[in-house]
Amino acid sequence: MIPPNPLLGTAFHAVGAAFAALCYTPQKRVNGWSWQSYWLVQAAFCWFLLPILGAWLTIPELGKVLAEAPRGAMLASFFLGAAYGIGGTAFGVSIRHIGYSLTYAIAIGLSTVLGTLIPPLVAGTLGTTLSKPGANWVIGGIVIGILGIAFTGAAGRMKERDLSAQSKLEGFSLMKGLLLSLLAGVLSAVYGFALAAGEPIADVASQHGAGVFRGNVVYIFSNTGAFITTGIYCLWLHRRHKTLGEIVELPASTERASLPVNWAMAVLTGCLWYGQFFFYNLGHVRMGDYQFTSWAIHMIMLILFSIVVGVVLREWRGSRLATKIAVGLAFLVLVGAVLSLTYGNHLAEITAVK
Repeated sequence: MIPPNPLLGTAFHAVGAAFAALCYTPQKRVNGWSWQSYWLVQAAFCWFLLPILGAWLTIPELGKVLAEAPRGAMLASFFLGAAYGIGGTAFGVSIRHIGYSLTYAIAIGLSTVLGTLIPPLVAGTLGTTLSKPGANWVIGGIVIGILGIAFTGAAGRMKERDLSAQSKLEGFSLMKGLLLSLLAGVLSAVYGFALAAGEPIADVASQHGAGVFRGNVVYIFSNTGAFITTGIYCLWLHRRHKTLGEIVELPASTERASLPVNWAMAVLTGCLWYGQFFFYNLGHVRMGDYQFTSWAIHMIMLILFSIVVGVVLREWRGSRLATKIAVGLAFLVLVGAVLSLTYGNHLAEITAVK
């Protein structure tokens, strides 16, 4: 049994959320590659190679764990992860159409609501869990977080209007981006189900001494499922546009492009994205009675850090003062949501100790 420590758990979620907010930024340094080349390489690392390596390094007797784990849990986690892979791809394409801030606000906002409340609701444990000490703070934190995400989306919409008369985002398409963000939000919430379906595998890992790293074995199945659907789509795009060869040799006509740099940026993206999963698990196992709030805390903090990334990347440059004030207020509301959720978890912990 891992002792609950919501404060430490929240800190780990913050690290994972920071990695998630940063994971798409290397794409700006990629030149001479089609989107499908970049996406296929980063997906191979974050959803296939690194989950296997991470499990191998942190799960004792991994071979025995896999041999003893229930096959049904493996398959369920894999297929739910495959659905998540479609959402992750939609997320990446959406960024090309409406930018980081608006994509994160819409997709992660929807994912926060669905991914936090639906799993315990389906399991029939939501009512019992919310009757424990600190429940009001937890519910309040979720509500405040949803409002903060909505404010962030509104600020992003204001930014779009501000910049429409100046320098529009290259490839900007509000309708395409909106639809893709909605799809990404729904399917990324499925990832929580993929992890929940893999809990019996993690239980076996615990029996072999995995400790706080028990969840890493589940990523072998949930993330591989995501890689399969992503890989199929990317290879279809490569076949359609005849671009697969650029992964190993850039076209002669490409200027200011470097194959090693492209690979390095794609691998960095994969490492950052996998870092999100790695630290999510370390935070999740420490959240105690309100473990289901891990998804909300992680997603809300992801929005927080994505706002910071957007500011650093100067996405808000040229916006009106009112727009900048709006995103600043959204940031403060999101901070309040994290504090409320963390305090609710802390109350549950100290009450259990007494």
